[in-house]
Amino acid sequence: MAARAQEIRPARPFASLARFGLGRIGLRATAAVYLGVFILLPLGAVVSHGFAEGLTSLTSALDTPGATAAIRLTVMTAVAASVLNAVFGTLIAYTLVRFRFPGRTLLSAVVDLPFAIPTLVTGVMLVALYGPSSPVGAWLESHGVHIVFAPLGILLALTFVTLPFVVRSVQPVLHELDVAEEEAARVLGASGWTTFWKVVLPALRPAILAGTLLTFARALGEFGAVVLVSGNLTGKTLTAPVFIFQLASQFRTPEAAAVATLLFGLSFILVIVTDRFLRAGATR
Repeated sequence: MAARAQEIRPARPFASLARFGLGRIGLRATAAVYLGVFILLPLGAVVSHGFAEGLTSLTSALDTPGATAAIRLTVMTAVAASVLNAVFGTLIAYTLVRFRFPGRTLLSAVVDLPFAIPTLVTGVMLVALYGPSSPVGAWLESHGVHIVFAPLGILLALTFVTLPFVVRSVQPVLHELDVAEEEAARVLGASGWTTFWKVVLPALRPAILAGTLLTFARALGEFGAVVLVSGNLTGKTLTAPVFIFQLASQFRTPEAAAVATLLFGLSFILVIVTDRFLRAGATR
């Protein structure tokens, strides 16, 4: 019996290795199927539906009054919101990680509020605060500053909705950075700004870039907050997502799919460029 047990025992590692290999294949297959069903398949349907007749649907959609202006406004406001959140999101993350002060936990919870609040509610809040009938909005308009039904309102809505992306991308990297490097720089006579610029920022650049990319992609497709704040004025405050909704509401589905594919293409190109930039930075 002992000899027989010794003969069987060596086979167990190979059996467990085979089971582990099959488990890995199963996990990969599950992930691939899940991504294919919920991401690749819908994207493929949009692209094929929008370009089933070549560029006809896209050309027809772009010939619609206000179409080009809507895409231009969407890209410009998305870029502006990304830059604002890249700067202030990084500062907020640095403040939350490097400083201890009363209300710090509450401030950290406030950062995540845009994730919890429905975007339509965000639009209602901005209209209630900056609308012409509100005290703040009336005062601003009396001084020539128009927020609701203006591009500035769109920018505020996008900035609010996308704020957490940069903050939550930068925070984990800051937690992993050694504080001793910053303290050494200060001991050597570097100011707080110089220490941040020369020591902290280089380590944060990939995280900031990733958060900015997520911000841009999210802002590019925002609908709920923008549709209430912008007023959807053709050629002035109409954005691309709202324009796509209008096309779909008019049963111009192929044209709506073509414009949606164009927005997706912009985001995808940005992803590729950013990925190459990060790979180049990692090899230096």
